[in-house]
Amino acid sequence: MPPRTRSTELTTISFVAELSTIEGTTLVRLPDEASEQLPSRGQVAVRASIGGHHFETVVEPDGRRGHWIRVDHGLQEVAGVRPGDSAEVTLQVASEWPEPEVPDDLATALGEAASEIRDAWEDITPMARWEWVRWVQATSNPQTRHRRVEVSLSKLASGKRRPCCFDLASCTDPSLAKSGKLRDVS
Repeated sequence: MPPRTRSTELTTISFVAELSTIEGTTLVRLPDEASEQLPSRGQVAVRASIGGHHFETVVEPDGRRGHWIRVDHGLQEVAGVRPGDSAEVTLQVASEWPEPEVPDDLATALGEAASEIRDAWEDITPMARWEWVRWVQATSNPQTRHRRVEVSLSKLASGKRRPCCFDLASCTDPSLAKSGKLRDVS
């Protein structure tokens, strides 16, 4: 087998997987063989299709060297799938990252911040913005989250482009993870 490289070639990764649910969130776990073809154990921006419906997303790490994809209700509807169904999935690593959905608390703080902080936010890459959003959202404790928003602004003001001391390969959704690992299906 040829060695794996980190080239920008658009290799198509195809697999069939079952949609499952954890705490009301529907997702697809990538089979190990599919995750191994991705260039990172952390988040990876992809162009994807489920059941023939095309979309752009960021594949999330599961904290176990694998990945998963959130399948929201709208995507389930257009793709004609629901939890318990198996679906054909295709992925291609995207050359550009989509913009993250910035949570309200961080968006408000950025909007109220000094212009140099807003400029710094606009100057970093979408991938870096995804990392800041993940870091802020990686806690269910409201005080910790508030502090992370404050620290994000402070670090951006001091020239930091990414959060530090943050395991990019861990599952950071507190409603889906335990100890940085995607929980099993409920």
